[in-house]
Amino acid sequence: NDFLGSAQDDVVKVVDRTALILDIFAQHAKTREGKLQVDLALHEYRKPRLTRMWTHLERQSGSGGVGLRGPGETQLEVDKRILRDRILVLKGKIDGVQKQRDLHRRGRKRGGLPVLALVGYTNAGKSTLLNCLTKAGILAEDILFATLDPTTRRVKLPGYKTHPEVLLTDTVGFIQKLPTQLVAAFRATLEEVKEADVLVHIVDVSNPTWRKQEASVTGVLEDIGAGDIPLVRVFNKLDLLDPEDAEMIKYEAACAEDFSVGISSLTGEGLSDFVAVVEDALSDLLVPVELELPYSCGNEVNLIHEVGSIEVVDYRENGTYVMGRVPRSLAMKLEQYSVGASTASEEENTSDEIDWVALGRGRHTKKTAESM
Repeated sequence: NDFLGSAQDDVVKVVDRTALILDIFAQHAKTREGKLQVDLALHEYRKPRLTRMWTHLERQSGSGGVGLRGPGETQLEVDKRILRDRILVLKGKIDGVQKQRDLHRRGRKRGGLPVLALVGYTNAGKSTLLNCLTKAGILAEDILFATLDPTTRRVKLPGYKTHPEVLLTDTVGFIQKLPTQLVAAFRATLEEVKEADVLVHIVDVSNPTWRKQEASVTGVLEDIGAGDIPLVRVFNKLDLLDPEDAEMIKYEAACAEDFSVGISSLTGEGLSDFVAVVEDALSDLLVPVELELPYSCGNEVNLIHEVGSIEVVDYRENGTYVMGRVPRSLAMKLEQYSVGASTASEEENTSDEIDWVALGRGRHTKKTAESM
């Protein structure tokens, strides 16, 4: 059935833009979470439009006396109450979904792996890029809003400056003037974008209006509070352009001051440059550390190997010496093992030490206010 529930093939319906978008979303919703979010958006859309659905019933009762309501008005109030109750139930279920996603996000944060969220206009090639990098096997077709539910996969990115592994998340596609019902209903999904460490903005440069689409996505990111997250621009679908136009896009990406790269997620062209640009963006999330960990801290050393980049490892008498780059949160946890911190602590202990033998002989120099 289509948006208005009719199964007649010979009837052509005229609907507004929001109704058409919601209809497409309803057709592509497969999981329980996606169906709940689309159902909520549909009910929010229908709520102010119930009045037009009962125009065939009388609004006032001419023979019933003053103060009595006609069947149209009575039915309208009943439907409004049912709709309000249904919206409350759906919001409660979606809140449960959001709590579950929060638990998953906290678990990922404890793992220390950075999260990259693929964002972009609908049909820009986000799912195709995820399949190319991870062999995820998710639906990737030339249709609008093929992806409604975010999909997260673990990816190994070879590199020296950045993390050996990252989490790559495919998200719902954006459009120009995204309906407010969708923003409210898909807030649990959009949280994946807000909590990402780096956003990978996929742009379909084969579309003649790709610059407007890019501006629309940037506006949506600002609206949901994700405008300050580091961004990597990916000019996708170079294989659909003429060779000269493709070279111009690559030149524009190379000359850009931000993190930009031109690729084709279908043919694999430019993926090595994409990995290099992502490494540069992720390197800003790492801080340099110089640690000397006791041999009893084997788990901490393994964690540094998993989520950071190690430059020097030396097994010394007192423990494992490690110099490299790790996430800021992990660096704060391991601050007590910092070589600089331990040296400063030893110097402080030495300066505060009292020579009790000298004190007994009257030769100990007391600290003055100036030395303090």
